[in-house]
Amino acid sequence: MSDTLTLCAETLDQTATQAMAAALAGQLVDGDLILLSGDLGAGKTCFVQGLGQALDVTEQITSPTFTLISIYHGRVRLNHLDVYRLDDPHQILDLDLPELAEHGITVIEWGEKIGPALPPERLTIEFRYQQVDEPGSQVPDGGDGAGDRRDLELILAGGPWLDRAEGLRAVLEPWLVPC
Repeated sequence: MSDTLTLCAETLDQTATQAMAAALAGQLVDGDLILLSGDLGAGKTCFVQGLGQALDVTEQITSPTFTLISIYHGRVRLNHLDVYRLDDPHQILDLDLPELAEHGITVIEWGEKIGPALPPERLTIEFRYQQVDEPGSQVPDGGDGAGDRRDLELILAGGPWLDRAEGLRAVLEPWLVPC
């Protein structure tokens, strides 16, 4: 993908991760595709919960690891997929993802597993969990540094995402850090 822009962010805890996702939600439009990657426990589902709250989803959002797809209804439909258990990227065709993604915002946990089978216009967020043991250190969300920090790399790919880069920077500013 040649047309990309990378932003880096940092959150200290689950609440901050959800707040960042909620801020991002205001910039999303019907048809957006977001891929989430990172180790188990890195904050992917927590991030989707923040998106859902901001989109007025009233149902409890959990990881759809065993069901593969959960669809939530709020102001905009939220399609939440977890493809951890897929063995072959082409299995995504069985899920009819192209039609599903036409309606609502589609968020795919473990998206790197099927990335080649998806459209190039997307936001990829890579989560890296960091245990922080230094009280007093400051991170952009105002926490005290004693907790669970997530380093996030947001990769905007394709014209639709790049066209919104400044708006995304503005709403994510409290969490942005130099890359």
